[in-house]
Amino acid sequence: MRQLVIGGLIWLSAACACVAEGERAGDFDYYVLSLSWSPNWCATTGDQRGSEQCDPERDLGWVVHGLWPQYENGWPSYCKTAVRAPSRWMTAAQADLFGTSGAAWYQWKKHGSCAGLEAAVYYDLVREAYGAVNRPEVFRKLDNPVRLPASVVEEAFLHANPDWHPDMLTITCKSNRIQEARLCLTKDLEPRKCARDVVRDCTAQRALLDPIK
Repeated sequence: MRQLVIGGLIWLSAACACVAEGERAGDFDYYVLSLSWSPNWCATTGDQRGSEQCDPERDLGWVVHGLWPQYENGWPSYCKTAVRAPSRWMTAAQADLFGTSGAAWYQWKKHGSCAGLEAAVYYDLVREAYGAVNRPEVFRKLDNPVRLPASVVEEAFLHANPDWHPDMLTITCKSNRIQEARLCLTKDLEPRKCARDVVRDCTAQRALLDPIK
C-alpha cells in the first residue's frame, strides 16, 4: 500500500511539472507556433460570444493561437518577469494575427511572458514566425463545409512548405473538427522536430472544416 501511495505521489509530481506556473522567463527549449482555423473556432465558440474575430468582413482563415515556449517535456506558463506588460494599443495592433486584441493580451500573459523578451519584441517574433509559414490556399477556396482526414490538412501544409518534415508539424482536432496546425520551431524560428508530448496528431478520418464566410 505504501509503495502505491509513493508511486502515485511521484506520478502526480511529474504530471504537475508539465503544466506548472510561474517559471523563470527565458528558460525554455523551443517554440510551438499554433495556428487556429478561425471558421471552426467561430462555429463552436466565437459566434456565440459575438467575437469580432468572426466578422465576415475580416475574412480570417488561419490565425495565431500562440507562439508558446516549450520544454522538451512540458511547458512554462505565467512566468515571473520584470518586463512591462504590453499596452492596449500594442495588443490592438496584433488583432490581425491573433483575431482580437484580447487574444493577443492573453497569449502574452500566459505564454509570451515566458519568452524572456520585451512585449514588442515578442510580438515581432510572432509576426515573423507567422509570415514564414506558407498557408495552403486550398482551404480559403472552400465554399461549403467539408469532412476530410486530418492527415490531408497536414499534407497540404507539408506540400506548401517543402522544407518541413512530418515530425515538425502536428494537426489537432476538437469536437471532430480541425482545430489547429502546430509547428515546432527553434529559438531562431527554424523548423525542428517536435518533442514527444507535442506530437499528438488527430487521427479523425472525417473531421469537419468550415469555409471562410
